[in-house]
Amino acid sequence: MALIVFLSATSGCSQTNTDRVETKQPSPRAQQVLSASQAGKIKVVATFLPMYWFSKAVAGNAAEVEILVPPGTEVHEYQAKPENVKAIAQANVLVKNGLGLEEFLEETVKNARNPKLIEINASKGIQPLQQVSPVVETSQKQHEHATGNPHVWLDPVLAKQQVINIRDGLIAADPTNKSTYEANAATYIKQLESLNQEFQQTLQKYPSCTFVTFHDAYPYLAKRYNLKQVAVVEIPEEQLTPADVQKAVNAVKKYRVKALFGEPGTDNKLLTSLSRDLNLTLRPLDSLETGPTDPQHYFQAMKKNLQTLVSACK
Repeated sequence: MALIVFLSATSGCSQTNTDRVETKQPSPRAQQVLSASQAGKIKVVATFLPMYWFSKAVAGNAAEVEILVPPGTEVHEYQAKPENVKAIAQANVLVKNGLGLEEFLEETVKNARNPKLIEINASKGIQPLQQVSPVVETSQKQHEHATGNPHVWLDPVLAKQQVINIRDGLIAADPTNKSTYEANAATYIKQLESLNQEFQQTLQKYPSCTFVTFHDAYPYLAKRYNLKQVAVVEIPEEQLTPADVQKAVNAVKKYRVKALFGEPGTDNKLLTSLSRDLNLTLRPLDSLETGPTDPQHYFQAMKKNLQTLVSACK
C-alpha cells in the first residue's frame, strides 16, 4: 500500500454561504442591450485560471475573454482591485467556479453596477463534497468549506460539466455564435474524456493508494479514481509552532506516508525540512491555480499530476 501526503504552500479555501447555483439571466432590458451589441464580440470575464481556460476554450475567437485574478495569486483570499470592478462593469458575461470559492466576487459585482451582466456558475449541477476525512487541527484554525469543497476542476469528469455549463451560458448570452461555442466545447470535451480514460486506466493499478493532505484540494480527484484520503492536517502558512510541526510529523507517521507533495514553483522551507526529517521525497502536485493562459495547459498539468501520482503510488 502506497501512502501519500499532499502538501501545499497555500491554506484551505475560504467559503461563504452566499454562492448562487443557478445561471443568472439578464432582465428584458438587458437582453435588448445585449442584442444591440451582438454586432461585435461579447466580453467575458473569468474569475481565475481554470475558469479562464475553460471559457477561452469554448469562446475561441468569437468572444473576448479576460481573467480577473492573475495566475499565481491566491484566489481563496483575493481582495478585488478597482480594475476588477471596471472589467465587470464593462463585461457581458462573468464566469465563476462557484461553491463559495470566489469570496471577493459578490461585493465586486455589486460595485460594478452592471445590469446587463450574465453570471455563469460553472459548478451548476455538481454535487459538492463535504468533509470526506478526519481533520487534524493545529494551533491556528484554518478555513472551512461551508458550502462544500470547491476544487471540482481537478476531476476531468466534473471539468467537463463545467465546460458544458460555460458553453450553455455563452450561447444564452450570444446566440449568434451558438455553432462556434458548440464546436469548440465539443473539441475540448473530447480531450477531457480522453484524459479521464487515461487516469482511469493508469490509476486502477493502484487501488490501495492512500494519502494525507495539507491542502484539501484533491478529494474529487481521489473519489473519481478510487484513491483514499484518510486525513487533512491543517497547518498555518507561516509562524509554525513546534506543536504544529509535531502534529504534522505524527500524522505522517500514523498513516505510514511514503511521499510528500508540494505545489510546483513554491519554495516552502517547511516541506523541504519535513521531507528531510522523515527521509521522504518531495514531489510537485499541481492544483492548477497558476500557469500559462493557454487552455491546453490544463491537459499538460493534469498529465504531469498523473505521472507524479504513479511514481508515488508504486
